[in-house]
Amino acid sequence: MAHNREASEPRLYIYTRTASAVLTHFICGAFTVFMAVLSRPGTSWFSWHPFFMTLAFSFFMTEAVLLFSPHGSPIKMLPHKTKGRVHWMLQSLCVSCAVLGLAAISYNKHLNGKPHFTSWHGLLGLLTVCAVVVQSLAAVPLIYHSLAKGWSLAKLKRYHAASGLVTFLLGSASLLLGLCSAWFTASVSEHTWYLSALCPALGALVIMNQVSSAYTAKKRLQS
Repeated sequence: MAHNREASEPRLYIYTRTASAVLTHFICGAFTVFMAVLSRPGTSWFSWHPFFMTLAFSFFMTEAVLLFSPHGSPIKMLPHKTKGRVHWMLQSLCVSCAVLGLAAISYNKHLNGKPHFTSWHGLLGLLTVCAVVVQSLAAVPLIYHSLAKGWSLAKLKRYHAASGLVTFLLGSASLLLGLCSAWFTASVSEHTWYLSALCPALGALVIMNQVSSAYTAKKRLQS
């Protein structure tokens, strides 16, 4: 079905989608490495926060969604069920890193006697971590179908895709707000800041396009 859809699409469209997906793979990886070098995890409790959060939402979560890209999945030839399993594993890593990142910044503020969740970045970050935990737990019936008795799996998948996109956008927004923090703005030049801001923004655009295109294609097949 995916091959038939690709065959009906213009070549320029396919090449553009493929280039966008490959670029997103590179960007999310490069941005994660850059943040790891900049934060130097292990030098302080705070240093673990940007490292884990970038690893969670820029790398693991982005790669988990790109697994289902018809143009840029690294395991494109594997069965959908296998992709689902790998997706769940990457999301589990995302949740683990997000919780660790939240714990690190909370403990750091506790040590320094600072109030918690007083900025938009802190509040949105807390909401995002809660959302990604709930999103991952709610996806369990998609793997163990016996837990979804009385529910349509097709509807569950649609709800999961829609809520997953919202969670991804929350993660991207949290990363962008994190780039506005005093720590990051004091650590990089103006040009580096703009290049860094492009990473989560471009990733969000590519993922939005992928999810919306997949939903539109399914609606077209059903009609």
